[in-house]
Amino acid sequence: MELPDWSLIRSFLAVAEAGSLSAAARATGISQPTLGRHIQAIETALEVTLFTRTAHGQAMTAAAQALLPSARAMQAAAAELALSARGQASGINGTVRITASRVVSHHVLPPVLARLRATEPGIQIELVPSDTTENLLFGEADIALRMYRPTQPDLVARQIGALPLGLYAARSYLDRRGRPISPDALMAHDFIGQDRMDQIIRVMRMLGLDVSRSFFPVRCDDPLTYVELVRAGCGVGGILRAIGDPDPVLERIDLIPDLPSLPVWLTAAPRLRQSPRLRRVWDALAAAFPA
Repeated sequence: MELPDWSLIRSFLAVAEAGSLSAAARATGISQPTLGRHIQAIETALEVTLFTRTAHGQAMTAAAQALLPSARAMQAAAAELALSARGQASGINGTVRITASRVVSHHVLPPVLARLRATEPGIQIELVPSDTTENLLFGEADIALRMYRPTQPDLVARQIGALPLGLYAARSYLDRRGRPISPDALMAHDFIGQDRMDQIIRVMRMLGLDVSRSFFPVRCDDPLTYVELVRAGCGVGGILRAIGDPDPVLERIDLIPDLPSLPVWLTAAPRLRQSPRLRRVWDALAAAFPA
């Protein structure tokens, strides 16, 4: 029996974890037909059936369930090999892959990375805007910027600052509705909330404002769209001050004290901290955020 190569095993894992060819294609960037051919190839090589088609996607067979632990062990070993090799790189020139939330990637990081490229032209940057948790130990990114303390024990993590929040509304909205002069007057305005998420409700309740989902006439979970809804004049919304303060369309409303700040954690796999290239990028990111 000829053992399948790693690329086929990787496609098997992608489909097993995503539950369908289409979802695996979106997650990996590999086309759906290619993934289908990979699954057929591994089934032929191993002489087993790995998936059965259902109304909801691809269901793993008992054979696939039995192979899954070994495939994941291969994935971990491949990631360990890649990390060891990259951690030994002694030169400055090369690529660094950074992941951060979509809001931070869109609004905060571009000028930081532009300054880095001006001082380190030999370093190429791959920026992955993502609100999911990339696995640094599996090589999905070299450095991550996260708004919470990482819990994985094998990572190097450092809190490099905090991003304060503010309440904002479009100047056009305030011209139309009036500028509130007290917290009670502010609460009579339209607020933009979240649809299925509840972070805004929890923060407002923490501040003593007993609100529910129906309090918000406009609701959206996507953070980039949320900022645009505030800018368009749909109502008052909480935005990072690093985004709202320099925006000429927006006006900050300072009527609710003690708004929280979001902690900024810089995270990397331990071996990558030994790479001069990674260290340069790490230091540049750490210096860019307020303490």
